[in-house]
Amino acid sequence: MTRNIAGAAAATEADPTGRPSREEAEAAVRTLLRWAGDDPAREGLLGTPGRVARAYEEFFAGYSQDPVEILQRTFEETGGYDEMVLLRDIRFESHCEHHLAPIIGVAHVAYMPRRRVVGISKLARVVEVYARRLQIQEKMTAQIANTIDDVLQPHGVAVVIDAAHQCMTTRGVHKPGVTMVTSRMLGVFRDDPKTRREFLGMIGR
Repeated sequence: MTRNIAGAAAATEADPTGRPSREEAEAAVRTLLRWAGDDPAREGLLGTPGRVARAYEEFFAGYSQDPVEILQRTFEETGGYDEMVLLRDIRFESHCEHHLAPIIGVAHVAYMPRRRVVGISKLARVVEVYARRLQIQEKMTAQIANTIDDVLQPHGVAVVIDAAHQCMTTRGVHKPGVTMVTSRMLGVFRDDPKTRREFLGMIGR
């Protein structure tokens, strides 16, 4: 018991958030390898804990990024443009928070500017930030739409995500080829059927 308390205190001292150290993360991977029935000391697995830790840094980089900050820089010189801005087929890779299995799909993001527009790469980056966290697709769809709506304050926002979940295709019910579609419509995309139909038509829905 004393060792556990001391270990927790040391981890907290090293990182105020209580985040485990790289050494602790690699030790956890070795434990999982042993639990799976293999020997983490054999040649082929010696470097695996380090590789997994580095992969997790990439998979979950979204926790260290602020999507609001990404959208802060906007442009008002639009030449009077007030029609839909749409970015289609934004490919993303995420991970299911229930099984840590990959979610791979595309997002379609649109907004109807009020006064300001944002660089289109920023829309893709917002998708990427939320994808690089443990997710369920419904929450991710809402997070993307709500963030764009809160920061840009446009006339409306629409987000559709179409993705395959490997927690369903490679385990459990084993149903490959199945994708899940979620949507979030705000403002004119929710209230105006014509605008919603235009958006869905432009993404082939």
